Amino acid sequence: MATSTLSNSDQAKLDSYSGPPDYRTQGHHGMTPHMTHDEIERFNYLTHVTRFIGGHLRPAVSRSYEAEVEPAFVKKNGRKPANRHEVRKALLDDATFKNYSALRRANMEQRQQAGLSVVLRQGEELAERAAAIIAGDEKLLQLDPALEIPRYVTDVHHHCMPGSFYEERIEGDVTNGANYDSGFFVTIGGARDPWLTGNGEGLARTIKALDPDFKPRRILDIGVTIGHGTVPLARAFPEAEVIAIDIGAPVLRYGAARAKSMGVDNIQFVQADGADLSRYEDESFDLIVSIILMHEISFPTLRAIHAETYRLLRPGGIVAHIDISRYTGEVPLHEQAMRDWDAFYNNEPFWTTFRDLDVFDYMQVAGFSEESFFHSAPVYNHRADREDTPIVIGKGRIPAEASIRPDKHLWGARK
Repeated sequence: MATSTLSNSDQAKLDSYSGPPDYRTQGHHGMTPHMTHDEIERFNYLTHVTRFIGGHLRPAVSRSYEAEVEPAFVKKNGRKPANRHEVRKALLDDATFKNYSALRRANMEQRQQAGLSVVLRQGEELAERAAAIIAGDEKLLQLDPALEIPRYVTDVHHHCMPGSFYEERIEGDVTNGANYDSGFFVTIGGARDPWLTGNGEGLARTIKALDPDFKPRRILDIGVTIGHGTVPLARAFPEAEVIAIDIGAPVLRYGAARAKSMGVDNIQFVQADGADLSRYEDESFDLIVSIILMHEISFPTLRAIHAETYRLLRPGGIVAHIDISRYTGEVPLHEQAMRDWDAFYNNEPFWTTFRDLDVFDYMQVAGFSEESFFHSAPVYNHRADREDTPIVIGKGRIPAEASIRPDKHLWGARK
């Protein structure tokens, strides 16, 4: 039997370790890019920096605000800040906030460059690998070269990702999908989610808890990127036909090959704009979902997607969305300003204004009834490997006090 060669103190440190797992613990599939030792360690380093920023620097900004920034604002103006925008502007001269912002932005840019350095050197090989996996399956991937990419996408490289979700560098390109997949470990601080399926698993478990007898025959997932959430949804409902749409061909190619290599064969990856799904007939889906999409789209698109959702859903069908929580009076102004960081420094232009919305208003305008609304939060704790975690589903709109937690929320309705 093997014995540890560590000292008692070193073993104790190892046993109490609560930091991110090693990148090598991530799940591997048929499209996983090849990585060198140094590339892996670069991801590990950036992941620890992500944890440091969130766990140490962010609280330091809060302390600095309470001790220096707000008192200085009160002294100058004779009152406390009236809203989060005044708080954010007051923070701009604070050294702690400057250091926090500079390191967080640099960390995101370095994460993107680290991912690109991995995938660009093997771009042709990845494209060939994806094509080989997809070959012969005509329904698996359906691209539309004539699709007009919306301006709210073309004007912004989301999350500082060069090329965003849609730009192509070579024929059959999958590099943006590969970059998104390989580097997401850093973005989430190395959360112990080897297949990055937590949101999809949480959504599936919530739907089953809402109605244990619900057996959707056809599911629509809007804005899937590479299908991190779609794969667990397809596995949760293996008898269903799952349509996964996105505007980006590179992420769809990668996602389709990834899903097939993982043995999931009930998904069709389709290039389409969620604001116009006229290719599908009225009342042709039993379940319609989106995962972390709504805060990245324009308001006209937000309205259009809700209208399309109502049109496409069969009577008795369910719609459910997962996204960031909204702002209410329960969230302190300083916390609102800190949550707003992505809108100003991480290429998320709709982030702050989306948080002002009550998304149920959009559902109501689309046609869903107030009596059919439901919600559940937090979502991430609903992962399949946490079966002992109870799923709490509330009727009606998300209560204001739920916004105190920064976790992602799920909301939906039944037609």
